[in-house]
Amino acid sequence: MIRPSSAARRPWVAVRRLPEGEVLVPRARWCDAHLCKLRGLTFRRALPPEEGLVLVEARDSRLGAGIHMLCVFFPIAVIWMDSQGDVVDVRLARPFVPAYLPRRPARYILEGVPALLERVQVGDRLEFMPL
Repeated sequence: MIRPSSAARRPWVAVRRLPEGEVLVPRARWCDAHLCKLRGLTFRRALPPEEGLVLVEARDSRLGAGIHMLCVFFPIAVIWMDSQGDVVDVRLARPFVPAYLPRRPARYILEGVPALLERVQVGDRLEFMPL
């Protein structure tokens, strides 16, 4: 798994499931800057099926890993992972809902197309590979 410091020069990552290495999201934007995380997917009309967004927090947290869907015009899959890459919660987030919080503390938040929820479950371990 790459760490926030090593992603600074690599804004795109692939997301894959361990141990088999199945690529779940071929191209995800690595968002560890405040403005990037705040903007997220707001004002976009769609997300290509091969793309996603990884929001990176400083540490595992429930409140810090919360997301909003204000001005997001389409539903998305949200996958919360702890600092080890273990999936701690998954949810379908719907447009214009003020907030979603994970059930357990998380550090990484993967936002992708809803079909992603068919391929990921709580307890899976994911990793990020620099592109």
